[in-house]
Amino acid sequence: MKKEINPEDFASCPLPISSHDTIQLAHGSGGRMMNDLVQKLFLWAFDNSELNRQDDNAVIEIDGNRFTFTTDSFVVDPIFFPQSDIGELAVNGTINDISIGGAVPLYLSVGLIIEEGFPLEDLRKIVVSIKNAAEKADVSVVTGDTKVVNKGKGDKIFINTSGIGVIKHNYKIGPEYIKPSDMIIINGAIAEHGIAVLSKREGLSFETSITSDTAPLNDLIAKIIETGGDSVHAMRDPTRGGVAATLNEFAASSNVGIRIQENQIPIKEPVRGACEILGFDPLYVANEGKLVVVIGKEKAGATLNAMRAHPLGKDAAIIGEVVSENPGMVSMQTGIGGWRIVDMPVGEQLPRIC
Repeated sequence: MKKEINPEDFASCPLPISSHDTIQLAHGSGGRMMNDLVQKLFLWAFDNSELNRQDDNAVIEIDGNRFTFTTDSFVVDPIFFPQSDIGELAVNGTINDISIGGAVPLYLSVGLIIEEGFPLEDLRKIVVSIKNAAEKADVSVVTGDTKVVNKGKGDKIFINTSGIGVIKHNYKIGPEYIKPSDMIIINGAIAEHGIAVLSKREGLSFETSITSDTAPLNDLIAKIIETGGDSVHAMRDPTRGGVAATLNEFAASSNVGIRIQENQIPIKEPVRGACEILGFDPLYVANEGKLVVVIGKEKAGATLNAMRAHPLGKDAAIIGEVVSENPGMVSMQTGIGGWRIVDMPVGEQLPRIC
């Protein structure tokens, strides 16, 4: 019989980080190489207290009012994928980055970089998707920009979106506020977006259709804030790098350990099967409509019930807890009872996934 391994046994197990003279796809993966680039170049160049929080949005105070500001770029390939497209993805991604700080999204900008020869009909579809997604999230697109590059110098279309939201409460929400005994909740099944995009890109088909989970999370987050109040310590949408990257960022930012339970993580069977066939770990696959919430134990149950009453949280589950042991490390108890490290991804599993 194999000896059972505790997470403490992994406390000092360093992984090598490769160095490169040129930018690699993995530098945009949301994993270890991207974090290394951010730490050694961008934070060094633009050093300031707000940027150094390394959250998905900046919190700005103007005349006693607090706002969130965020920006994101979308280069997903293909631009049309099951149940969505790059336009809806761009709006929802920015809405979610505004909302995870507990803000109400207000305004968006949209910048389009279009390759010469791109079909006008496809552009029309994308613009309509942007319009519909903005209306659904109750935000306005108030400014934008359009650039066209020579044929062969781009790849169909890239979109940049920036957004502003207002914070209407006095709670402090961010990874730095996570503490031991907090519970970790996710609002539903993981890995759907990444597998949906990959299946379209590679022309794969499965017995059951797998669609992207892209969705605006602002209304769900409002319910979480209303129920959890100051017990809500951190929120993050686990996009590039998946749930694994998000939890590792939380553990590093707050200098705590995180333990999760494999059996509690919701994964739909078609996605699980696809990941097994393709050799992917669902924890590392991108999501676009999922939310990881870290909340004090005293409000975890009520908040979970409030999430399950919302259409985007009906499959919500508590998947783990924050501990004081092994700060900076994420570990998972597997379905057979052993423990394994859930490390920050190093390379790029699925490039151009968002």
